[in-house]
Amino acid sequence: MGLSLAALKAGNRPAKTPIATSVHPLQIVNEEIPMTDHDIPLNFIVTPQRVIEVTASYARPKGICWSALPQDKIDDIPVLQKLQRRAVCCPRKRL
Repeated sequence: MGLSLAALKAGNRPAKTPIATSVHPLQIVNEEIPMTDHDIPLNFIVTPQRVIEVTASYARPKGICWSALPQDKIDDIPVLQKLQRRAVCCPRKRL
């Protein structure tokens, strides 16, 4: 999911677009989960029983974190090749 959203952002997806995912209730924990530079902070977590609004403690990535992608993956996906030519990888800050 992260790479798809980063590619959308690189293609001018609005910065405030809510991000949601669906999970099994057993996957929900009440503790901080380590984030990497390419992880996308969520706005909502959806289970079969409820919708949980999440307060993000990290900024969204500025785009694709090119250092995290193997070159062969970039070479296999033409849109990544185009995006890479005009991109800069920017580490994010904790909010």
